Amino acid sequence: MKAVHFGAGNIGRGFIGKVLHDNGYEITFADVNEEIIDALNRDGKYTVHIAEENGGAYEISGVAGINTAKDAENLAQAIAEADIITTAVGVNILPIIAKTIAPHLEKRSEGKLLNIIACENAVLATDTLKAAIAAEVGTHAFTNIGFPNSAVDRIVPMQKNENILDVKVEPFYEWVIEADNWMGDDKLDGVNYVPDLMPYIERKLFTVNTGHAAIAYYGKTLGYTSVSEAMQDDEVVVFLRNVLNETTLYLTENYDFTQAEQSQYIDKIIGRFKNPYLSDDLDRVGRGVLRKLGPNDRIIKPLVYLHENGHDHDALSELVVHALKFDNEDDPEQVEMNQIISGKGMTHFLSEHSGLEKELLEEIEVKI
Repeated sequence: MKAVHFGAGNIGRGFIGKVLHDNGYEITFADVNEEIIDALNRDGKYTVHIAEENGGAYEISGVAGINTAKDAENLAQAIAEADIITTAVGVNILPIIAKTIAPHLEKRSEGKLLNIIACENAVLATDTLKAAIAAEVGTHAFTNIGFPNSAVDRIVPMQKNENILDVKVEPFYEWVIEADNWMGDDKLDGVNYVPDLMPYIERKLFTVNTGHAAIAYYGKTLGYTSVSEAMQDDEVVVFLRNVLNETTLYLTENYDFTQAEQSQYIDKIIGRFKNPYLSDDLDRVGRGVLRKLGPNDRIIKPLVYLHENGHDHDALSELVVHALKFDNEDDPEQVEMNQIISGKGMTHFLSEHSGLEKELLEEIEVKI
């Protein structure tokens, strides 16, 4: 079995690549990073290290690389032969990937099944990729191709290793795929197939991602620089729990998760954040502040829901304030937000960008 994975970064190699390898796939990584691609073709293998005491090391073999900017011929052949195509490139890059994939789909053997899955930190990312491919070639090329959406969760921090290909990852991972949109009967082991993906997408978004944002934005105000430093402070942990207790109300009222299930999930997530063998820089975790303060993202969506339904939302309101004051001049979104706030004020920014209305704006303004 053959796989093509777009995005040869740490998440692609350390998470998606390992799962595909464990399922017996030969993997071709497609990327524009010439150094990584050359190393994959030279070594044909790399090691995934599990970040825990006495953590295991797993050799991922049978891998190769294609430079998508230089090697269209081999990329066309790889796509034609692929049984599965996955991505981990960032949702904004998917339209570019679509232009790369689309021309080669019609060259596939008649009757050969294919699943194309965008493994991105975004809601229904595969739908985005599918629409972009359809815009290039139409839908007539989609015969025997499945486009299941997925939700992925594994912490893979920024890192530097002696071998450029090796990756350190946390022990926990979760990859959930839409069962109904999967093409064929051969499913991946180590993956959870579900009829409705949205509960899992939002559970992860409003627990893992909201939690990470809480640590980054609040931890930075206390002078910390890394997740592990911040999580040693009980004040940060208390704030984190307060935030996640509020998002729990959103999740339990909109989906079938029970309070007990969500409490156990929160305990597991906090345990992951406290992993001393796996830390991350708060500036990296908190970057992309415009996206994270968007109306449908990890902070604003549950905040608005709780406000509109008369639930306590004090911790999420405070998190908005910490996000507004986050200081990372290397983040272009931070620079843009600061320029808007400097010119028109925080209230204007939250009204126009985050879609907050007067009563909630007044509550937040008091905390600023």
